[in-house]
Amino acid sequence: MSETTQTPWWKGATVYQIYPRSFADGNGDGIGDLNGMLRHLDHLQQLGVDALWLSPIFRSPMADAGYDISDYCDIDPLFGSLADIDRLIAEAHARNIRVLLDFVPNHTSDEHPWFVESRSSRDNPKRDWYVWRDQPNNWRAALGAGSAWTWDEHTQQYYLHLFLAKQPDLNWRNPEVVEAMHDVLRFWLDR
Repeated sequence: MSETTQTPWWKGATVYQIYPRSFADGNGDGIGDLNGMLRHLDHLQQLGVDALWLSPIFRSPMADAGYDISDYCDIDPLFGSLADIDRLIAEAHARNIRVLLDFVPNHTSDEHPWFVESRSSRDNPKRDWYVWRDQPNNWRAALGAGSAWTWDEHTQQYYLHLFLAKQPDLNWRNPEVVEAMHDVLRFWLDR
């Protein structure tokens, strides 16, 4: 008895990464957006693109080019709306092009509601959604950003951020964080 195996779609696939801000401006404001991408799908199909990898398009204050996410389940207005991403996904799928979103689960923006709650008090239910310490260790943030710890005057503790201070790290040891991120993934997979 022999088994038939199917090669996964990504083996040998042509994946085209798009940095949304500079790819294509669909509304004339000088900044690339989802509608601009939509207008170029036929061209990308002709190039033989199998999948589009979109750099972050989630709602963000843009301290780190969208990698500081303030809402995982919304599109930043700079790039369009949920209706725009739905249209882009549908049109890409109609051309047999997959759409991959650059999902950043390590940290959020310091403006994300979870962190705003977490930093509101030491006994807030979301406090343990992030990494807080009375005494920090000697860890350094990536990209020359200095210490990986920032003092929070309001709650008199340090919070961990392996990138910018505006990108506090989530506490993945907390099962509520894991479940919340699974909910985010389900939200996008359902689209």
